[in-house]
Parts: sequence; structure tokens; C-alpha cells
Amino acid sequence: MSARRAPVLACSVVGAAVVALDGTVLTVAQPALQRDLHADIGQVQWTSTGYLVAVASLLVFAGRLGDRYGHRRVFALGALGFAAASTGIALAPGIGTVIALRVLQGVCGALLQPATLGMLRTAYPPDRLGTPIAVRTAAIGLAAAAGPLIGGALVSAYGWRSVFLLGVPPTLAIGLLALATRERPTEPSRSYAANPSREPYPSHEPSRSYATNPPHEPSRSGAPGARYRTSPAARPGAAGGLSALDPVGALLLAVTLGLLVHGLVEAARPGGAPTGLLAVAGAVATGVVLARHQRRAAHPLLPPELLRSVPVVAGLAVLLAASAALFGSLFVATYFLQDVQGLDPLGCALRVLPLAVLMVLGAPLCPPLQRRFGPRRTATAGAALLTLGVLLLARLDTTAGAAAVGVSAALLGAGFVTLMVTATSVVVHRAPAAHAGVAGGLQQTVMNIGPALGVATATLLLALVPGGGFVPSRGAALPALVLIAALAVPAALALPRAADRRRTRPEPPSPRAGGRACVRS
Repeated sequence: MSARRAPVLACSVVGAAVVALDGTVLTVAQPALQRDLHADIGQVQWTSTGYLVAVASLLVFAGRLGDRYGHRRVFALGALGFAAASTGIALAPGIGTVIALRVLQGVCGALLQPATLGMLRTAYPPDRLGTPIAVRTAAIGLAAAAGPLIGGALVSAYGWRSVFLLGVPPTLAIGLLALATRERPTEPSRSYAANPSREPYPSHEPSRSYATNPPHEPSRSGAPGARYRTSPAARPGAAGGLSALDPVGALLLAVTLGLLVHGLVEAARPGGAPTGLLAVAGAVATGVVLARHQRRAAHPLLPPELLRSVPVVAGLAVLLAASAALFGSLFVATYFLQDVQGLDPLGCALRVLPLAVLMVLGAPLCPPLQRRFGPRRTATAGAALLTLGVLLLARLDTTAGAAAVGVSAALLGAGFVTLMVTATSVVVHRAPAAHAGVAGGLQQTVMNIGPALGVATATLLLALVPGGGFVPSRGAALPALVLIAALAVPAALALPRAADRRRTRPEPPSPRAGGRACVRS
């Protein structure tokens, strides 16, 4: 690995892992937080809901900012802001301050998450992206599995405030590392983002980026001495800079996704179905307005060439179905193991431990599988494993033992990690380099909406079978989640048949003597 790529991979992996760890350790800390701050359950719920709404509503816009101003800069801002917000929560005097800072933490998380993929897309050629994405996925799985254990130990020994201090050192370190790392001249892809008509190569060739056509090369017109020059609109603060970011589209998308996530979370609460359905209806209405605006905008927030890409859309559909099925199934399984079989939280975690183990061990195997069998067959196999795992869970009764639960969890882990690595690789590979941030934002958005959708579906269906809904074989929740998992199969069949083996062209020779190369930091 080159010295330039090592810091990028470190920032991407640590940033994604810290966000995953933060989400799981907070669940363990919430009861202690509620008691210490004398809060009610609704206020504690908003410490999670406020974060989720802020993240989901801003991910795509944050990716657009990375495309325009550089993923490294946006990542550093998000990481340092995340560390500052976490420190503030650990020192918060009351529940209101905690909720406000959790929203701020969500904003910073939205800046951080798309950049973890955007930086990889600009640092690695398309045919070498599979391995760093697999390492990132393994780190997320390990962090999510370790979160409850670490959180429980910290809360027991030092109280709930220590949980928020856990992520401060790593986010502070990677934020400073990102600021200290020199940025490739191609990373921002700003000239394309601000002025798509000046792209040197067609958008369907992501490996041919601005990097391979530096400013000293002749222009397409062939005029003697002509050079590529950075569009004035590409510079921060230049004329037309704000309109190129499509602030109206960003606001409409934020409202749409915020209402959608809030509606799904509310629907999962007892008695919250009417409010949830109203919020979802509002999301549909603003989504229609957003679609009309995107068709008319000169610089739409969601690039048409990205949304017209069948591999990108199919990859996002795979991730949405898989994450909804997985997290909905885990929600049902947790209640089954604790409320029906009487296990404590540690015993429950041990029963489903094969899921985390398969995610960590399976992630490095996914890139060679993609190279050998192609994304389509690899993802289809993953979708079949995931669907089978949910189906086996749906057949469990009150006498189910550790072996049956463990096999189901292992299938869930193997199927989900295969789908996550494969679909994410396709989305990042097939997105033009100039839109890597938006693609990363969309990937992270579906990974936030999917779990909310799965848990809301499970909650609503559990209530349909009073007294027996928590027993998988008697309920309606897991059979419905089987169908959701099965939707990943047709989406996987729409992925590319063969792996993308294109490589970037070699770096051009150095400029002629006396030539001036425009290198941008």
C-alpha cells in the first residue's frame, strides 16, 4: 500500500467504525442516562431519534459538499465536530443539552460518513476498491458487535458519560490526520461538479478523472497553448458556487428524509402509528416536490447520470432490502430470546455472536469472490443466504436451542456482509469520480433508512398477534421480513455480471520545462 493511501484507509476505517460503535454503545447507556438526568422515556428516545433524523437528512448534501470542496476537508470537519459534540454530551448538565448535542453530533456524522467512501473512491483505482471496502465493512461489524460489551463495561464502571468519551480520541486523531494529509489534485473533482460540461471524459468512465488530464495538457479544442483551467465557480465563495450546490434541492431532500425517518421511528413506538403515518405521508408529498425540482434544476443535487445508472440503483436497492431484513429480524430475535426464553442481555448477545463473527471473517473473502464470480452471482448468493437465515429464524419456537439460533445468526451474518461489500463496491465503482460523495451519501442514507424500515415493520406486525407475536413461529413479523429479504434477489440480479477491471491510466509525464502545473490543495 502506498504511503498516500495508508492515511486515507485509516481515516475511512476508523471513521466508519467509530460511528458504528457510537450507535451500539448508546443503547446500553440509555437507562443509566435516564435515571441520572431524571428524564422520561420520550426524552431519552429523542437522543436517538434526533441523531438519526439529522444524519439521514444531510448525508447526500454532505456528499455533494465533499465532491465540490474535497472529501478530506469535509471528513476532517465532521470528525473534529463529532469529537467536540461527544465531549459536550459527556459534560451535559441536562437532557435538553444532550438532545441538542446529539443532533449536532448527527450533523457531524453526516459530514463524516459519505467522505469515508468518497476518499476511498478518489484514492484507489476502481479495480482495487474491493479490499479497502471489505476492510471498512469488517471494522463496522467488529465495532457493532463489540459496542454492547464495551458499553456495558464502561457504564458499570464509570457511568453513562464515559460512553460518549470513548469516541473522542479516535475521531480527534483521524480529524487531525486528515488535515495533515496532502490531498490529490483530483480529489475534489470540483471543476466537474461546478461545470459538468467541461468534463474531459464521459461520465460513464469513472476511472478517467480530472487526475489523468492535469491543467498542463492541451484543451479539447486543440488550440495551441490552451490549458485546462479551473472554473471560477469551482472555488469556494466564487460566483455561482451556492447555486451549484442546489440548496433548494438539499432542503427538500433533508425535509423528505427527515420526515421519513421520523415517521418510521414513531411507527415503531407503541401508539405512535398515526403520527408515523402522517410523517411518512408528508415525506411522500415533499418527495414529489423534490422530484419536480430536480428535473428543472441547472445543477441538481442528485445527478441524473447517477440515478440513471442501473448498477448504482440496483446496489442501493440491495442495501435497503438487506439492512431492513437484518435489523428487523434482530429486533424480533432480541425480544424472543429475552422475553420468551428469559436470557439476560449477555446471553442474548452470545446466542447471536456468530453473526458478528461471520461479518468480520467474511468481509475479506468478498473481493476475491467478486473477481472470480462477478458482482451479480456473488450478491445473489448473499441474498439467498440472508433470506435463508431469516426463514430459519421465522421457524423457531419456544424450545429453540442455542444451535438453531446460532445457525440462523451465522447465515444472516454471511449473507449480509456479502451483500454489503458487493453492493457498496458496485455503487462506488460505477459512480463517476466527480459524484463519489453523492454516491457515498446515498449508500449511507439507505443504510440508515433500511434499519428504521425493518424495525417499524417488525413492531407493527408484532402487535397483530397478541401474546404470541414474540414467538417467531407464531408471529407475522419474521415471515414479512423473509419477503423483504427476498427482494434483494431480483435487485442483485440487476448488478453487473463481471467485476469492473478497468484501471486508471498511468500518471502523465511531468510538465515541460517552464510549464506551470496548477496543483490544488
